[in-house]
Parts: sequence; structure tokens; C-alpha cells
Amino acid sequence: MTSVVIASDQSLQRHGLRILLAAVPDLTVAGEARSGTEAVRLAAVLRPDVVLLDGRIHETEGTEVIRRITRPPALAVTVQPADPARVLVLTPTSDEGHAYAALRAGAGGFLPQDATPDELIAAIRVVATGDSVITPHLTRALIDTVRQSQPLGPTASGVGLDTFTQRERDVLTAVASGWSNAEIAARLSIAPTTVKSHVSHILAKIGGRARVQAVAFAYESGLVRPAA
Repeated sequence: MTSVVIASDQSLQRHGLRILLAAVPDLTVAGEARSGTEAVRLAAVLRPDVVLLDGRIHETEGTEVIRRITRPPALAVTVQPADPARVLVLTPTSDEGHAYAALRAGAGGFLPQDATPDELIAAIRVVATGDSVITPHLTRALIDTVRQSQPLGPTASGVGLDTFTQRERDVLTAVASGWSNAEIAARLSIAPTTVKSHVSHILAKIGGRARVQAVAFAYESGLVRPAA
């Protein structure tokens, strides 16, 4: 069962999302938040799998809300060890700047607010597993943003390519190319579990929690270059 906290400053949207998700057998709504601050508090108390965050909260309260949900202080997780919640942002805008900042803060993905109910349900399930949800259009826009505004070489986190083994670089390149774990395993002739282990090590080294952050890192560092 995947638990979800709905965070929106619009009562009608919270109500509609609760009705939608409550009708899905493998999803449960753990709580509702009216602000970013309340979303952070409920994420710490209820420990949901996913926080469904209204993009308006992100735009008005900033990426710190996402960072506090996905990267809580160590003290907050020592009482009852658990993975922090993952954040799926329902965005009313295609502003690449906001999206890129949110992804760097730890968001697991973005979905437009005009997405269908089936798309939303599928996205929640994907983000809950630790994978990423991002539209092809936004992916291309984010790559352009990285190419235009980020220097190639050492990244802002200070992590360089020399931090990774050759096999990790191979896997990172494949992830940035959009390959699934099964495809990477087949092309590199390794087990899917080995791919998963490499991806986990890569994310740990860059301080990320979602594959899309590994993709951004691959472009920032110059390991992968956008096609002309």
C-alpha cells in the first residue's frame, strides 16, 4: 500500500484528489496539508511514501519545502528509521527554472495539472518506487537549461567524474540516455540487480535520491552532452 500526503492551498483540489486516490485499491491518503510548512510537518509525522505537492506551493514557498521533506535532519529519522517521503509536483507551469531547482532540491518528478487521473496514479506509483516522472518536453528543456547555465566539469556539489568507477560511468551514461535498468543490464551484460546497485551508489555519491538527479549530474559534469 502506497501512502500519500496531499499538499495544496486549494481546498477543492485537496478534496478532489482525496476522492480520486481513495478509490484506488493500492493507494491511501495519509493526510492533507494546506501549506508547505504543514506538508513538511506531516511528512515527518506520518512518514508517507509520496507527498503530492501543488506547484503553487513550490513557487510561492520555494524549494526549501522540497528539501526539508526529502532530506530531513538526521535527528528526525533516528527515532524510527525510514526513508524520507518522495515528492511529486503537480505543476501549473512549464517554467524550466522552477522545475530544475525543484529537481535539484530532491523532487522525484513533475506532472502537469491537466494530467489525466490514470497518469497521476501511475506517476505516484513510479515515484514511490524511487524512479522519476518527468515529461519529454520538460526533459529537453532541462537539458537545455543545464547546457546554457551550468559549467562543465566539477559540479556545484564538488563531486567530479573521478569519483566514479568506469562501470559506474557506463551506467550513469546509460541512465542519462533514458535506458531502463533492464535495458542497461542487457546492453552491459550484467544482472539487473547489479545495475540497481550501481544506480544506488551513483545517487549516494552525488547526494541524490531520484534518477532524474543523476541525469542532471551527467549533463552538468560533461559526461553526456546534449545533441545539437
